Parts: sequence; C-alpha cells; structure tokens
Amino acid sequence: MTSLAHIALDAMGGDSAPGMVVEGAEIARSRHPDARFLLFGDESRIAPYLARFRRLGEVCEVRHTGRAIAADEKPSQALRRGRESSMRLAIDAVREGLAGGIVSAGNTGALMVISKFVLKTQPGIDRPAMVSFFPTRKGRTVVLDLGANVECGAGNLVQFAVMGAAFARIELGIDCPTVGLLNVGVEELKGNDTVRSAGEALRDGEFGFEFAGFVEGNDICEGTVDVVVTDGFTGNAVLKTLEGGSSMFVSFMREAFQSSGTVPKLGYLLAKPAFRRMRARIDPRAYNGAVFVGLNGISVKSHGGADDAGYANAIDVAIDLVRGRFTERIQADIEKSYAVPGELADVTPRAAVS
Repeated sequence: MTSLAHIALDAMGGDSAPGMVVEGAEIARSRHPDARFLLFGDESRIAPYLARFRRLGEVCEVRHTGRAIAADEKPSQALRRGRESSMRLAIDAVREGLAGGIVSAGNTGALMVISKFVLKTQPGIDRPAMVSFFPTRKGRTVVLDLGANVECGAGNLVQFAVMGAAFARIELGIDCPTVGLLNVGVEELKGNDTVRSAGEALRDGEFGFEFAGFVEGNDICEGTVDVVVTDGFTGNAVLKTLEGGSSMFVSFMREAFQSSGTVPKLGYLLAKPAFRRMRARIDPRAYNGAVFVGLNGISVKSHGGADDAGYANAIDVAIDLVRGRFTERIQADIEKSYAVPGELADVTPRAAVS
C-alpha cells in the first residue's frame, strides 16, 4: 500500500467552486501531507484562492481549461461537448495514470456517464453503482446503489454486495463485513423475484463476507449490518428521505428551543453541548463523498452544495480508496466470488460449482 496519493479535482464543479474546492483541498492536505493534487479549471479564478495557502500550492498543479459542465447540462450533451471541460480532463487524468482518483461536486449525471465512458467498467461488473455512508446508532453503514441503476437484476445486486463489502473493508476497517439485502421483510419468502433470487445466491455462495439475509428500512439507522444492498431507485429514495428527515428533526429542535419564554431558553443553554454532539453525528458533511464503484478507477461525487469541510471529506474518501487499492481489491473479490459474471443465470458462486 503506497502512502502517496495523487487526486484530480474538478475545480469548477459545485455551487461554490472554485473557492470551496481549493479550501477543501487545503483541509485535506493538512490531514494527508503526502497527498498531491491536480486542479482542473479556470486558472485565473483558481489562483487567488490558491495564493492564500502556500503549502497547498507546493503540492498542487493547476491545469487550465475555460470549459465547465453546467449543473443543468444533460449527461449526453456533457459527454459529447465536454471533452475540454474541467470534469472530463480530471477523469482523463485517472485513465492516463496521472491521478489515482477524481473528486467532483459537479453535475451528478454527467460525472457518472463520463466516468463510465472514460474509465470503463471493470471485468466481471455489469453496472457500476453509487455507494456512500449513512449514520447509524452504531456508527456508519455502507449503502448502495444510491441512484446509478434504477432497475437491477439479481446478478447486479450480488455484484453490488461484493463491491459494497470491499468498500466497507477499506472505509470501515472491517475484515469480514456483514451484508444485508434490503427487503419488505426479513422472511425468505418476502419480496419480489429479483430480491429473493439475489438472496438465494448470496446465501449459497462464498463471497468473503457474512450475508445476514434480508433487512428492512429501519435496520439502516439501527446499524444492523455493515452493508445494505438495494437497487438505485430504492436507494435514492431512502437517501433523500433520511436527508429530509434529519433536516426536519434539527429544524423542529431549533424551533422548540427558540420559542418564547424563559424555560425553553434555559433548556437550550443546558442542552446546548449535547445538541452540538447530536448535530455532529448527523451532519451530512461528515458523510459527503459518494463513490461510483465498479469502474477502472476511483470517481468520487461530492454534494454540489458542500462547503470546504464537506468537500475535504470527499477528498478523504478518494485518498483512502487510492491507498487501499480499492479497484484492485474489487477485481480480486469478483474473481474469487464467481465462475462467470453477469445476470443471476450466469452468476454461479464457486462454492455451488465445486
């Protein structure tokens, strides 16, 4: 495992770019002094921010381009017209071996499409998936797919489980993670044909992780398993629901403490330290950095509205995965897990073959 990590940054992606990107890179540099960064974007706009951080300037190289992909640009248009964009050039740097991973807070659809087009899908993987963390009672849980694949076959879900387990090994430091398949109940007869077929394959095979069976939505927040696997439609709905619920809860708490009267205000002063700790645990910035897994290279998506602290966390994820040789680990796990990749009819666990 190498300590040196080169990361390409789409300096023009995000609501507050390039300032947020440069400031986030400075935070990441302080955590990872041996990291190196390639910044792709408008040099005239990047330079004033970079001038504020001398040490960051020593480990950064700016590659100028005046083209950036708009937040509302269609992915197909971005792919055709964005060859000289900051996002495309950053992804090209990963393909060319100049960087181990790319981080962008830009257009999600464009990043997914361009990453898949440039980096290509790994052998044995039919579709890349989007993976990230959710806060739980016990710490953090890995969840995928979060929106890359609206419809999935049973074989896709099995592949997601393998990739999610590899992600958990690096990011959570768990040698043998537990994996659950999201369903409407924990009984084996529950769910549709796709979920039941995937569950059968995961129960019968040897995949290098512990398959815990079906889990329900409440198990995500409970931290019942280390990895939760589902299709992109369901995963994205769960993500948005939990984000909205977290925001609503904080808002309700703030309104309750700010109501008129001496008692609520005194209660707020007494509870303020605990309230801060609670907010820190559910702060979305701490979980920023979704990864497109299953590609021949590391592509990390930061939230478009992230601030410098949130963006730095996305960079942290990219650095961890580069140092952990994440792409190679997925490839090794896939080769160990199946005889033949593909849809479930073609996905035969080695244990079932022998």
